[in-house]
Amino acid sequence: MTTYEPVIGLEVHAQLLTKTKAFCSCSTRFGAEPNSQTCPTCLGLPGALPVLNRHAVELAIRAGLSVDCTVRQTSRFARKNYFYPDLPKGYQISQFDEPICENGKLDLMMGEGDGAYVRHVRIQRMHMEEDAGKNLHDRGSDSIVDLNRSGTPLIETVTEPDLRSAAEAGEYLRSLRDIFVFANVNDGNLEEGSFRCDANVSIRPVGVEKFGTRVELKNINSFRFVEKAIIAEIKRQEECMRTGERIVQETRGWNDATGTTFSLRSKEEAQDYRYFPEPDLPPLVVSPAQIEAVRATLPERPRDKRSRYVTSMGITAYAAGVLTGHPKIAAFFEAAVAAGADAQKASNFIQAEVLRDVTTKGVEAEIPLSAAQLVELLGLVESGAVSGKQAKEIYAALRGTGQSAKAVVAALGLEQMSDEGALEAIVRKTIDGNPKQAEQLRGGKVGLMGFFVGQAMKETGGSANPAMLNGVIKRLLSIT
Repeated sequence: MTTYEPVIGLEVHAQLLTKTKAFCSCSTRFGAEPNSQTCPTCLGLPGALPVLNRHAVELAIRAGLSVDCTVRQTSRFARKNYFYPDLPKGYQISQFDEPICENGKLDLMMGEGDGAYVRHVRIQRMHMEEDAGKNLHDRGSDSIVDLNRSGTPLIETVTEPDLRSAAEAGEYLRSLRDIFVFANVNDGNLEEGSFRCDANVSIRPVGVEKFGTRVELKNINSFRFVEKAIIAEIKRQEECMRTGERIVQETRGWNDATGTTFSLRSKEEAQDYRYFPEPDLPPLVVSPAQIEAVRATLPERPRDKRSRYVTSMGITAYAAGVLTGHPKIAAFFEAAVAAGADAQKASNFIQAEVLRDVTTKGVEAEIPLSAAQLVELLGLVESGAVSGKQAKEIYAALRGTGQSAKAVVAALGLEQMSDEGALEAIVRKTIDGNPKQAEQLRGGKVGLMGFFVGQAMKETGGSANPAMLNGVIKRLLSIT
């Protein structure tokens, strides 16, 4: 039986985080009433001329540099001609043979242990373009066209066909999304369509250099669905090869209910779009100084941040992954460490308590306490003023209030008992009341330590300093 190798390339459309559109001053806000954010320019009315959004250019350069692209000092816009109901001009302003960024790369860390490997993915190009509108089909028997998205600034990132599995494709998408979100160029919101992927899939017999006929999978709105669609398409193409059916170049959609891809239309080639230079926009020229000014503002990439957390702060790879799940969470953690918190203890408390109360939306996040409040709370635990168990209760009262941790401790009466004389009196009382257990503990039955700790904690309402309490018990019972 012939074994086939998948060959996969991805095209990712990412909406740039601008307040206005690519070529006009209409808002890019999501969720407005249909056709309420339009003007003669994005409606394609005769005589309206485009004016390029400077911030969109800066964000495109930022995105390109974040994946090691070369930024062209001179790039050009073109007209890409096609006729859909949601494209009022009959063409899309895009870039063709002279994109703003090209020749980038993104390395993927795949697998674990002995099966781990690196997949090197070349990024062929990253070009700027405007989005089309949206056809809405949920109006009973009617369909309408909403042109609010028309003219929204996008970058399209195109890989070489370097991916060899659905898992690699999914990891590439997650990694690229994280990079763009941390670079503050895209909000990564798949549900709102601001990060979208098309996948080009073909197969070939293992060992054969020539590529097979590629099929484009389009309009898939989640990473999980992209992976499932690629797996299904690979199986479909393998079946075609086995039965002798010809694989045709086409665009296909994904039906999650049936777990199959389905034909949408024949795949267009570049010549079908009749590209020609956009006559209403001059060449886009950026100077080396402008490029370097953008480079100087680039933040640390998520992978580099995770590596630093592990090597410099001593936290686990898993914890580093959790803390870099969102740029605001990472910034919160780093602010706490910078203010004096122990990295491992801050990491543990954030994961165990804080994250359940964090809400994120795009590049923004609501965190229920400040880094300063967290540092103060952890400091109280470290000093023995409160126990780790009490810290959870204090956090529950602290979140969303802006109060100091000390004020909450005082209000709740949760000061930890650290008076060794008082603890000794309580432990002596417990020993006198349980002579048999005390003798067994002296004799080496160490499991009974928990019994004496529990009895003392019960006497103190859980406020005893655990470390001090253990020391007192061992001293009074002559346990080494």
